[in-house]
Amino acid sequence: MHSGERGSETFGALLRFFRERAGITQEALGSHVQYSKSQVAMVERGERPPRGTLVEIADEVLSAQGALLLLAEKEFRESGLRPWTEDYLAEERQASALHVYQSHVIPGSLQTEAYARAIYNCHCPALDDDEIEQRVTARLARQQLFQRKPAPVISYVLEQSTLARPLGGPMALKEQLHHILGIGRLRHVEIQVMPHDRQAHAGLNGPMILLESAEHRQLAYVEGPRGGYFICEQPDLGSLFARYGILRAQALNPDESARLIEEAAETL
Repeated sequence: MHSGERGSETFGALLRFFRERAGITQEALGSHVQYSKSQVAMVERGERPPRGTLVEIADEVLSAQGALLLLAEKEFRESGLRPWTEDYLAEERQASALHVYQSHVIPGSLQTEAYARAIYNCHCPALDDDEIEQRVTARLARQQLFQRKPAPVISYVLEQSTLARPLGGPMALKEQLHHILGIGRLRHVEIQVMPHDRQAHAGLNGPMILLESAEHRQLAYVEGPRGGYFICEQPDLGSLFARYGILRAQALNPDESARLIEEAAETL
């Protein structure tokens, strides 16, 4: 177990102690810190670190007299990841279903080491070597979701352009394409490609990630240049799920997509 994980468990246990002592429910605390009940529960179980203003607000609301602030400052170390990224990854690790549409690069959960490193080497402003290594390690760890039991339901829709952009060079891209083909052979994963010549397209507003929790709670995540954010309220959430369904219908089916990916790899 990593030190950060132990820190999350210790902080979570102390948060639960002060919350129960104050007679406040997880749902009530969540309303103060802009978390859902399940997100508060995940922090208390040590499954996600506290983010945003949770520590500061919880310390005041629960009359912890600085104890939560002190522990958070002592226990949590920088991981090299942006806070909103860590929030998303906590949800991804628990998801019973994951659906991803990507238009610019191969999705992070599908990336090889060479491809991921090439992306971080392109980061602007530039990252230092240690931070790049931390981020690459964290990105590769996400592929544990393909071996999880019970297996989550996973699907991807990739723009054809992502198969041609040679990030890291032609050999890195070829390795990446073969890796995608391997993941696509898993029974619980479907990978589809949106071809260049498709005249109708439901994803012109940009990439999206749709998740379903173990409790079958639906959630969407959208990331832009200034950060990422969750969408969990209707009608926006339903609109994104509907849009993704249309995207899948417009894309090539998994077998056709695999043949196109194979052809792209053969050209390299």
